[in-house]
Order: sequence, then structure tokens, then C-alpha cells
Amino acid sequence: LCFYIAFILCLHRSYKIVNENREIGGTMDIRKIIDKTMKGTVVGIAGFNIIIVFLIFLFILTNSLKFFHDVPLKDFFFGREWISLSEIFGLMPLFTGSLWVTMVALVIAVPLSVITAVYISEYASPKKREGLKILIETMSALPSVALGYIGLYVFSEPIKNFFHLDTGLTALTGGIMLAFMAIPTIVSMADDAIRALDKSYKEASLALGANKLETIVKVILPGAFPGIFAGIMLGFGRIIGETMTVLMVTGNSPNLSATLLSPVRTMTATIAAEMGEVVQGSSHYYSLFAIGLVLFVISFITNTLGDYFIHKSRKGR
Repeated sequence: LCFYIAFILCLHRSYKIVNENREIGGTMDIRKIIDKTMKGTVVGIAGFNIIIVFLIFLFILTNSLKFFHDVPLKDFFFGREWISLSEIFGLMPLFTGSLWVTMVALVIAVPLSVITAVYISEYASPKKREGLKILIETMSALPSVALGYIGLYVFSEPIKNFFHLDTGLTALTGGIMLAFMAIPTIVSMADDAIRALDKSYKEASLALGANKLETIVKVILPGAFPGIFAGIMLGFGRIIGETMTVLMVTGNSPNLSATLLSPVRTMTATIAAEMGEVVQGSSHYYSLFAIGLVLFVISFITNTLGDYFIHKSRKGR
């Protein structure tokens, strides 16, 4: 909305300047005016977005500091229990739950996504490729609540019976469903990275006597690593920030879990489950902002590391 408003205002201003210039007999180049206008618009919107992100961070940080004023950092970050009704706020059960779910999702999603991207870009015919791309894009459009129902009524019972558990709502179930959510993003990015790679890489490898599989493993995948890694990081962001699915299929139990076959509760699910009923201004209320601050920092570190390794990989090529 801000973009369209700024764009319309800038265009209006540009045409007004052009008309005024024509009225006084000037010869100003319209294209230069539009170029300068668009440049200013893009710079203004980019700066506005940076300001918004900074204000969000400042808002979360301010409310989090109010929580840490009453609760020591050590008790929060290393606390082994989360019992909000008893004013016990330990992050470890929630962090462990998020860690289990994320690990399971990445272990499933990354290999499947890379293999699928290689098949689409190197083996599939143009017709099959278009069909698979449409299917993958359709998967990315599935609502998280729909995937939650699928995990709740389709996957939970087989997992319960196979592992002889009391319940099928575990970290494993949540990880499987989140893998389905991350796969479309990783596949799309990996496929684009492979297809954007210079064909001379592949042709030179084949000319030196390597077969197609060796070329893919030793030449194409390393060459396309920056794009593939970027896709993995975007998939990780989708996983760590998902709320509704994990709230429905992980058991929603804030206990310090030692295995992925136990019910867990993630940090995002905790915020979603408790924010609607919490007393505003209480320690419980500010503790949820502290969790949000942790998620913000994790996201920032993840994107920073991803950007670092992507640039490092490009320099080594």
C-alpha cells in the first residue's frame, strides 16, 4: 500500500514538473525525470522498510527489557520449566521443542528438495518440468492450518502405532509437516540456481569424461551452492517461524523433551497460545515478548550467516 501511494504521488509530481516545464518552453527530458523519480521512490521505500524493521525490533526489545527487569537472564535462558500460572518462565523447554522440530524438518526437506530440483532441471522433459513446477507452487500455497489437520488426522495415528506411543502428536509429526512447508521454497530456489549456472561447467565436465551423475555431484551442485544454500535458509525461516501447524500437531506440551518422539511446544506456538489470554502488563505478558526477541535474534543470525557463506562461496568460484 505504501509503495503504490508513493509511486502515484511521485508520478503525479513528475508529470506536474513536465507540464510546468513545457509551459515555460523548456526542453527537459521526460525519461530523466521518470528515472530520477523511480530511483527516489525505490530508495524512499527501502529506507521506510528499514525503519519499520528497526521500530519492530525496538518495540520487542523495550517490552522484553521490562521482563528481564523482574526475571534474571539466567533463570529465563537456562530455566527448565515453563509454568506461566506459577510465574515460572524457563526458555529451555520451548527452545528444545523448536530445535527438535526444525532438525527433523531440515533432515527431511533438504535432501528431498535438492534431489527434486536436480531431477526437474537435469532429467525431466520440458512438459514434466512445467507440471512439477506448478505442483510445487501449489504446495507452497497450502494453508498452514490445512497441513495441521493433515498431520493431526493422517500422520499422528500411524506414528503412534509404529513407535508404540501414547500419542502421535510429537516433535517428529511436527517436523514432517514443516518439511512439506519448506520443500517448495527450497526446490524453487535450488532449481533456479542450477538452471542459472553457466552451461560451460556441465559441458567441460562431460568433455573431460565424467558421466552425468559425476557432473551433477562434483560440478553442478558445488557451482550452484550459493543459490541452494539461500533456498535452505529461506526454508529454515519458514520452519522456525511457523505457528499454527506446530500448535496443532506437536502436542503443545512445554516439557523439556529428550527425544523427538515426545510431545513438545515451540516458541512460536507458545506466543500464539498464550498471548490472547495473558494479562497485559504482567510478567507473563512481557515474557512472550522476550520469546519474540529470541526468535528475532535467531532470524537475524541465520540470515547473516547465510549471507556470509553465500558471498564466501561466490568468491571461491
